[in-house]
Amino acid sequence: MPLHPEPIYFYAQTDPYAEFSNFAPYGVAFDGTWWRTVEHYFQAMKFHDADHRERIRRCHKPKAAKALGMTRAIPLRADWEEVKDDIMLTAVRCKFQTHAAPRQLLLSTGDAPLIENAPMDAYWGCGPDGRGLNKLGQILMTVRSELSGNVSVGNS
Repeated sequence: MPLHPEPIYFYAQTDPYAEFSNFAPYGVAFDGTWWRTVEHYFQAMKFHDADHRERIRRCHKPKAAKALGMTRAIPLRADWEEVKDDIMLTAVRCKFQTHAAPRQLLLSTGDAPLIENAPMDAYWGCGPDGRGLNKLGQILMTVRSELSGNVSVGNS
């Protein structure tokens, strides 16, 4: 095994490691409510408006859920910037605890850096120049460490 494993990039649903995307068809349950994807849940949590959350939950595709989550016609919850990373971590953790196939794929990556190759997102992904914050990749590495029993490794 190399001292510095090659990074693993993920993004599109047709890419290897597409299971790591929040658009991947692995649902999560919170408080007795089922969400089709992590994206559905994450986008809905931006709002306190229960009707809007439900509209997002009922979307058939994660792209539609994201579009509803991007609206500013409904006010974002006031604490969104403070809570969004923890909400993402909670949702991603639930996804990989719930579904065996993506969990095994995640664990199979060993110590490789995981990078969301999102050209238009320098917060959750690597952004257009590869120097983004890659918060989703960091969260995945944290969850991988937790699942492998090595909770002291990784960042959230």
